[in-house]
Amino acid sequence: MIDKNSASPLIDDSSIVYLELLSKLYPRIDSASTEIINLQAILNLPKGTEHFISDIHGENEAFDHVMKNASGVIKRKINEIFGNSIREYEKRKLATLIYYPEQKLDMIAKEEDNLEDWYKITLLRLIQVSKSVSSKYTRSKVRKALPKDFSYILEELIHEDGYQKNKQEYYDKIIETIIQLGRANAFIIAISKLIQRLAVDRLHILGDIYDRGPGADYIMDELSKYHSLDIQWGNHDILWMGAASGSEACICNVIRNSCKYNNLRVLEDGYGINLIPLATFALELYKNNYCESFIPVVDEQFMKDKKEYDMIAAMHKAITIIQFKLEGKLIHDHPEYQMDHRRLLDKIDYQNYSVIIEGNQYQLLDNYFPTIQKEDPYKLTVEEEELVEKLKTTFLNSNKLQEHIRLLLAKGSMYTIYNSNLLYHGCIPIDEEGNFIKLKLDDREYNDKELFDQAERILREGYFERRDPVKKKQGIDLMWYLWCGCNSPLYGKKKMATFEQYFIDNKEIKKEGENCYFQRRESEEMCSCILKRFGLDPTKSHIINGHVPVKVVEGENPIKANGKLLVIDGGFAKAYQKVTGIAGYTLIYNSYGLLLASHEPFENKQKAIEEEKDILTTTVVLEQAVTRIRVGDTDVGKELKKQIEKLELLLYCYEKGIINEVI
Repeated sequence: MIDKNSASPLIDDSSIVYLELLSKLYPRIDSASTEIINLQAILNLPKGTEHFISDIHGENEAFDHVMKNASGVIKRKINEIFGNSIREYEKRKLATLIYYPEQKLDMIAKEEDNLEDWYKITLLRLIQVSKSVSSKYTRSKVRKALPKDFSYILEELIHEDGYQKNKQEYYDKIIETIIQLGRANAFIIAISKLIQRLAVDRLHILGDIYDRGPGADYIMDELSKYHSLDIQWGNHDILWMGAASGSEACICNVIRNSCKYNNLRVLEDGYGINLIPLATFALELYKNNYCESFIPVVDEQFMKDKKEYDMIAAMHKAITIIQFKLEGKLIHDHPEYQMDHRRLLDKIDYQNYSVIIEGNQYQLLDNYFPTIQKEDPYKLTVEEEELVEKLKTTFLNSNKLQEHIRLLLAKGSMYTIYNSNLLYHGCIPIDEEGNFIKLKLDDREYNDKELFDQAERILREGYFERRDPVKKKQGIDLMWYLWCGCNSPLYGKKKMATFEQYFIDNKEIKKEGENCYFQRRESEEMCSCILKRFGLDPTKSHIINGHVPVKVVEGENPIKANGKLLVIDGGFAKAYQKVTGIAGYTLIYNSYGLLLASHEPFENKQKAIEEEKDILTTTVVLEQAVTRIRVGDTDVGKELKKQIEKLELLLYCYEKGIINEVI
């Protein structure tokens, strides 16, 4: 606040230019004063709810449900509002209606004997829930969230005062008329979606939207419509960003993962990627080779057509061999990556079909390599070169894929600092002595925050650069390194043992080995050091981390370093749930503090609707605020305070005649 009794504030020429521009928005003393009053009031509203989700891995149905129920936020609101005044099954029915209004209304129409009576009761309950979730926002913000068709009616009902007896008949008549005009269903759908919208103020996605599950494209479509969002890239996201940028090695990895998890739908139907050339090429080469190691990971109950899976296995092997060749060349071009130990095609004895890895010899499970030349194993055949070029063209020309990658770039980053929390997907690479590992980029070495910042700058150039092929190549090659590199902050393992998984029958050599970060993040001292490196106060801040699933079945705790670090990858992907024992963690940060929610596996959408089976969620209070957290305590509050200072300076200029009001 400017003290008008003190010495005059220093106003230089640049400030005058800014204030003159500001005066066009607030041309008079009364308009500037009104805005200051408005902003000061907003600072005292309760902080909006933040929702943190990590490692979705294409599980669109589970993701969709967690988004609709806001990790239990809506169910808790229903319990707070109605307490014991309605029965538990009625609460479940109301919650399911809010999550899936269109589908649930169809069922209720067949079940209810007195539909008009049900409408009256349900509309009143939904209005009570919408009042609660909208209570921490300004009328202006709520108004912007209202659906157009019912904006006036909803605004009236949400802000209805129960003590205004003179208007009670007015409100009752609104509800009665909605029902009489046959608009009850449309109104219920609109108000349910408004509740979903207002339940969460900000969504944080801590990476790995892509791979494994069947619906990454659906998830990206939903995220594109979300009102307030940030994304911290995971290594699987970076892989797809590299593929969309034209990295041939990334393209092969994307296709290989899709073959492995029998998930070609995302590529073919979701993004229009033409895989017919790959299928043709693979069947010609491997029609007489049983590719056992390359059979897709799929439940036997879903394996309907053996021929189809044999074809996918052939495609899987063909693209994997091409991937190894391209990666070998890429590693050769970048000695600074220090990954020469991952060039394995030249370590194979093609007579005895064995390979030397880490000084030991292993027999290969597969000895059929029709496209590998012993004298130059990393050289693509003419047919492979043609295939790679066709695949690259279709990735670069997929409008839907490019649209989704641009969303990742617009809303995403290597890390985010938000309301004193440090969010990143993977790790801060650390050596065995606890020192931050340096990675060479642009002829300089970087670690911790500088590494994240510089890597992000280079990879953005890899996507957007059109004139400088050197910068373009450097950027897309770095995307591949961030996907699987031994010191990548998004990967955090000593090696990606893809070759070993397919060709070696030895559990020890398949172990990838975690970076020392994953042991040292248990240390409060180490987490405090990381927070300081990113400019945060360790006494007030947390690290929120994803990437490595929390093995709950083995007794692992997602809360590390005495609460300084929270891990929220608990196994969203079905492929991980046998290892983790649950189906993921999510985090809620509301005006009362931090809540960690653990989720049981989501069966399916149909059961959620028909049997009203919500995801069973257990919530643990991590931190409870002594006094309720207000907007003024948040990053948004800091920005509003800056706006208030500028407006007060504008008022000073009006009062001193430095800038004239527009009358």
